[in-house]
Amino acid sequence: MKRGKIIAEQHQVILNETLTVAIDYAGLSDADLVIEAVFEDMDVKKQVFTQLDAVCKPGAILASNTSYLNVDEIAAVTSRPQDVIGLHFFSPAHVMKLLEVVVADKTAIDVVATGFELGKRMKKISVRAGVCDGFIGNRILATYRDTADQMVMEGASPYDIDAALEGFGFAMGPFAVADLAGLDIGWAVRKRKRVEAEIEGVSTYADKMCEAGNFGQKTGKGYYDYAAGPKARVPNPEVMNLIATDRAAAGTIQRTFTKEQIIRRYMASMVNEAAKVVGEGIARRPLDVDMTLLFGYGFPRYWGGPLKWADIVGLPDLIEDISTYAKDDPKFWAAAPLLKQMVSSGKNFDSLNKKG
Repeated sequence: MKRGKIIAEQHQVILNETLTVAIDYAGLSDADLVIEAVFEDMDVKKQVFTQLDAVCKPGAILASNTSYLNVDEIAAVTSRPQDVIGLHFFSPAHVMKLLEVVVADKTAIDVVATGFELGKRMKKISVRAGVCDGFIGNRILATYRDTADQMVMEGASPYDIDAALEGFGFAMGPFAVADLAGLDIGWAVRKRKRVEAEIEGVSTYADKMCEAGNFGQKTGKGYYDYAAGPKARVPNPEVMNLIATDRAAAGTIQRTFTKEQIIRRYMASMVNEAAKVVGEGIARRPLDVDMTLLFGYGFPRYWGGPLKWADIVGLPDLIEDISTYAKDDPKFWAAAPLLKQMVSSGKNFDSLNKKG
């Protein structure tokens, strides 16, 4: 109302007639659809879904807004796994257009259809995703973010990387984005993965930033210092000292990266992981990956999405680059089977969009 988007009468209708506020789960007993949006902790999610299962009417859809966690595992704590689905809205949800409709093993087809209908009514770009850590978007994000972190350890600064990728067409580089989203989100994911893998917790420079209470824009400091305001991005001088300590501990050989090398390596990891996502059926088409990155992650639209970009620059050259990177890290840079198959058969990603 303050911004002039609605008039005072509409504001009153929303507050007095449309919106109902409840302080316990019983208030949800007659809801057709419930979307859980608590923080990313599996035990907390399970507690919420156990209570929802107990109070919600038969046939009510129980949806999770989780951005990483296993929807099958969440559904298993209910007596109605067929009615459980992931509806992953992107933050801020009232602005971002993307909705990942995450279909679990036992999700009923009418529940999937309802998820897409909801997205349509909300004017979202809805993409079907399968269950894996991070689904489509955040799984690919985790990989290309790892690539950025590798380049930092090898000699590039976060600020070099942000500048190169903003030059490529991203509105913000990955480190500026992390500051905007909140560094505590990635910190929580890293801690969870260490527990799951039973790895001893070793603090990286990114963890040390969080341990000091620097979570990005919301705390005024992260990779950048926002003392002069959220748009005044000034490199945080503490960051490079923390990085230098990690580099020394790891004993990595330092090198310089050109802007072109930063872009090529970052994009190669994005495309390679995206090809794995399509090959495994997490995304059904390359187009779904492109829509996810365009509308959820700020990928520059004039490239058409990462897999369209890959078709434009040529898959044979990309897989040659990946093979070169694999000499230093064969596990991380293992070429996606689908990518190798397409290169050997002379096909491209767009050919897979035309199937069926």
